[in-house]
Amino acid sequence: MRRFSLWLRDRPIVADTALALALLVLELLGAGSSDHKLTYLTIGVLLPVPVAFRRRHPRAMAVAMLALSVTSTMVSYLSNDKADHIALFGLGIMLYTLVAYVGRQDGLWFAIGLVVDSTTSFLLIGPPSGGDALFTAMFFLLCWTLAEFIGARHAYDTEVAARLAVADFDRERRAHDAVSFERTRIARELHDVVAHAVSVIIVQADGAKYTLRRDPDAAEQALATIASTGREALRELRRTVALLRIEPTLEQVPQHGTAGIAKLVDMMRGTGLAAELELTGELDTIAPEVSLGVHRIVQESLTNTLRHAGAQPKAWVRVLRRDADVLVEVTDSGGVPMQAQTATPIKGGGMGLAGMRERIAVLGGTLETGRTPDGAWRVHATIPLNPDGEF
Repeated sequence: MRRFSLWLRDRPIVADTALALALLVLELLGAGSSDHKLTYLTIGVLLPVPVAFRRRHPRAMAVAMLALSVTSTMVSYLSNDKADHIALFGLGIMLYTLVAYVGRQDGLWFAIGLVVDSTTSFLLIGPPSGGDALFTAMFFLLCWTLAEFIGARHAYDTEVAARLAVADFDRERRAHDAVSFERTRIARELHDVVAHAVSVIIVQADGAKYTLRRDPDAAEQALATIASTGREALRELRRTVALLRIEPTLEQVPQHGTAGIAKLVDMMRGTGLAAELELTGELDTIAPEVSLGVHRIVQESLTNTLRHAGAQPKAWVRVLRRDADVLVEVTDSGGVPMQAQTATPIKGGGMGLAGMRERIAVLGGTLETGRTPDGAWRVHATIPLNPDGEF
């Protein structure tokens, strides 16, 4: 039954045609009371026609219905036929249609037309009985009132449909934004992992090639660093891919507190970078996204130091937890890049500083980079303990 109702609602012409046929049947049954049956049937067949198309062309059918009603009055007057046309109930149906589907203003104009039609009938045929006049007035009033309720319902349904459409659009937009954000986050993480490891490997490979004949022990140490760095990068890549495939558990989430930073600095020392580390405050209890941000800033800064701070690079790392934020400061010794002293330059996309700025912006912090008066390079970042952005 519900399916049929939905099917019928999507095809208003079917219901309106059925209503017009019902009025036609009533007209045929009432033809026996007329003294001029052919004339009566002619008008009776035409009167239900506008009802069949009332929702497809409401204004035109309303005018047609009024014209047929006035014509019916004139024919009754000229033929002196007192038989009533039952299909004139279609006037109330047209009033309902205009108010419910078009608007009150059109319904008001139609009501004025009904008054003109009733006045014409009163002048030509004579006044109706008190009971008929009251019934007619109540019938039209009921049609108007019902149209008000149905019109309000239609307006409500339209508003709900519009809100649902807006909600669907917002949901799709949020889903698209979430996908874009996640792709950016994944690209940033993979860049941090791969760029760091590859930079270390390239620097060590250039150093090994440079010292292979002069200092075999140093070359062997460089190759060992390359192997360990590659294995560490592979492990972190596998862990990152695993976190993308499944919902991470507490054990799978990387911990980048004091132990992670100390391990990172120690690994960089193994590449020949003289790094000093100063950790102040409780860093193991800060939010995971802040902790990871600190780790990546230190990692990228030390990688840049290794690449650009000369043959004997030095770096000083200071991480300080304060009341409202975490201070990360990495200063290196500056100097001429090692690549300028060897045959092979390092080629990169220049995404290191851009990646750091993007990460800091997401976390709602600040980042300052540049040369100090004594020629060193300094990275100075602050990250709020309660970041406003999403990570």
